[in-house]
This record gives sequence, structure tokens and C-alpha cells, in this order.
Amino acid sequence: MKSEELKAPTAGITFWDHLDELRFSLFRILGAIALFGIMAFVLKDELFAVVLAPRSSDFITYQLLGVGDFSIHLMNTGLTEQFMIHMRTAMYAGLLVASPYILYELFRFVSPGLYENERRYAVWIVGSAYLMFIIGTLVNYFIVFPFTVRFLGTYQVSPDVANMLTLQSYVDTLLGMSLVMGLVFELPVVCALMGRMGLINGQLMSTYRRHALVAILIVAAVITPTTDAFTLFVVALPIYLLYELSILIVKKIN
Repeated sequence: MKSEELKAPTAGITFWDHLDELRFSLFRILGAIALFGIMAFVLKDELFAVVLAPRSSDFITYQLLGVGDFSIHLMNTGLTEQFMIHMRTAMYAGLLVASPYILYELFRFVSPGLYENERRYAVWIVGSAYLMFIIGTLVNYFIVFPFTVRFLGTYQVSPDVANMLTLQSYVDTLLGMSLVMGLVFELPVVCALMGRMGLINGQLMSTYRRHALVAILIVAAVITPTTDAFTLFVVALPIYLLYELSILIVKKIN
């Protein structure tokens, strides 16, 4: 091991100094979230142009796949519902945009207490986890959620029964599925860490592939907002592909 990796973290800082630094870091993080959230709130038209895009056939995914013309009409049923949804969506967008700065502040706080090799591992882990979360969010926005909206929003048991979807239901489903898919896409990072620690290996994961598939279907059934088989398949497929990717990563690490 290199000498700089053996060098101990800087000492001489008291507990109260750490506490003050943590407080200032939290203030800066909250300030960044509030700033970007306010910007997203002010840019209402641009924000909801992105949020509401998957509800019509003009969305890029439908255009690429040649989906026929359709448009889902959304309605509002509460006096304060639209304003509260506007605020919540803006805060989520602010958190998402500010997330690189949040990670920087957190790493800046903990890095003085890490050895040089630990810093390198921390950068790799945090960077990979953040990248996979963003990829999961994008996969949900461009693939999983549009298919879900297209199928459920236009499904009718009879032409005499019209679909009347609320704005709250639409936004809650979008934000909830984005968060869940972002977390699900952390699977390769978690498996890589477990493989690095020797807890799992590629052979073990390959042997229990069928068991993992059953577990994936159960997890997909739990996290999907509906109970139909189509949405279950759309959610389960990316998770299974992530499991196969995790096997390759763990084999390479081993």
C-alpha cells in the first residue's frame, strides 16, 4: 500500500467543530434545494410540459415506436390540488437538479475523515450510485411510465365507460415510479459492493437465477401502482436485465 494511503486523516478537530461544519453543510444543501425548487416553481409551463408530455402521442417514445394518435384528459377535483401538486413537483425537480451539489457537500464533509484509498472507493461508489439512480429515473420517464400511461389511460371495458383521470393520480404515479425505479437501478452497485466484500459471486447468482426471477416478479408486483399484468411485465423486465448485468459485474470483480 502506498504511503499516502496509510496516512491518517487530519486530527485536531473537536466534536463541536464537526457539528458546526455539518450544520453549515445542511444549510447549504437546503438552500440549494430551495433555490432550484423556486426556479422550477417559477418555470411552471416548462416544468409541466415535461411532466405531462407522456400523456399524448406527441411524446418522443410514442413517435419512435409509431404509436397512433391518442391523448389522455386530466381533471382536477380539489380546490387546492393543483397548487399543492405544483409545489410538490417543483420541490422534487429542485431536489433532482440539486442532487450533484448535495453529494458534493456530503462528500466534502466526510472526506477529511477518510484515508486516501477510502476516498477513491467513496468517489467510485457514490458516483456509480448517482449515475444509476439518474438512469433509472430516465428509464422510467421514457419507457416504463409512458407504456403504463398508454395502456391504463386508454383501456376501456366498454365504449360507454369513459376514463376520467385526475392530475393528482397522474403526478403521484410519475413521481412514485421515478423514485422506485431510481432505487431499483442501484442493484448493480449493491451487488458490486457485496461481490467486492466476498459475500456473493457470479456462480452463486447464476445458480439462483430462477429464484431471483420469482423474487423480481414479487418486487415488481409490490412497487407497481396497478395490478395488471402488462405494468408488472414492464417494471419486471428492467429489473431482470439489471440482475443479469449484476452477474457480469460480480464475475468481473471476482
